Amino acid sequence: MRIRLLLPMLALVAGLGTAVAAPAAADPGPVTAGDMTAADACYTWGRTLSEGASGDDVRQLQIRVAGYPGYGGVLALDGQFGAGTKAAVTRFQQAYGLGADGIAGPATFAKIYELQDNDCTPVNFTYAELNRCNSDWSGGNVPAATAKANALVSMWKLQAMRHAMGDRPIDVNGGFRSVACNNAVGGATNSRHLYGDAVDLGAGSQGFCGLARQARNHGFSEILGPGYPGHDDHTHVAHRSSRFWSASSCGI
Repeated sequence: MRIRLLLPMLALVAGLGTAVAAPAAADPGPVTAGDMTAADACYTWGRTLSEGASGDDVRQLQIRVAGYPGYGGVLALDGQFGAGTKAAVTRFQQAYGLGADGIAGPATFAKIYELQDNDCTPVNFTYAELNRCNSDWSGGNVPAATAKANALVSMWKLQAMRHAMGDRPIDVNGGFRSVACNNAVGGATNSRHLYGDAVDLGAGSQGFCGLARQARNHGFSEILGPGYPGHDDHTHVAHRSSRFWSASSCGI
C-alpha cells in the first residue's frame, strides 16, 4: 500500500476559518526529515530540487515529469536540472494546481507520491499493459532492463496525457514486443516496440485522432495514427531520436 504525505490535509486544516481560498503558494522547502519519514514505498526524494541540481534524484524526477515538456518537446533524462526540467516541473505543478515555481519540494513530491504505485508505475498504468508478449521483457532489440525502463517512461507520459484529457481512461492495446512477438504480428523490423518505448492505443472515449493530437504535448517523438499505413485502427506513440508524426486523417 502506498504511504502518502499529509501535506494536502495539513493545508486544508490551516485554511479553516478563512472565507476566501488563497492562491497556491510556491512549493515550500527544503525537504525535511519529517517529510522523508512520511515518504513513499517506491522512491523518496531527500532534498528540494531546483535549477542547477544534478544526480539520480533529478533523473527520477525527470521520469515523472517527462510528460510535460511542452508542444513537440522531449525532456532529456540526464540527471541535470536545467531550463527544460524547470519548465516541465512548472507545467506539472500547473496541471495539479500547485504553486508553479519550477522548484520540486514537498508539495510537488507529495503529488508524485500520490500518483505512483509501489513499483514506480503511475497509478493508471501497469507493466502488464505495456508487455503482453512475455513475462521478463527479454528478446527485443535492447536488454530486458532497458526495455522495461523505457516502458516506465512511456507510462508517465501517458499519465500526463490522461490527466490533460480530463482523466478519462486511455486504452492500451500493446507495448513491448520481442523479435518473435514482433514477427508474429508482422511488425516492422525497426519497430520501436522492440525497444519497449512504443505503445498502441485504442480509441476509447477520446478517439484515435484526439489521442494523436494530444500526444504532441507529452513528449512522444513518434506519433502514428489514422491516415498512416496500417494505423487506421489505433494510435501509436513512441520515442525515437528524431520527430516523426504522421496521422494525415487527423491533420498531423
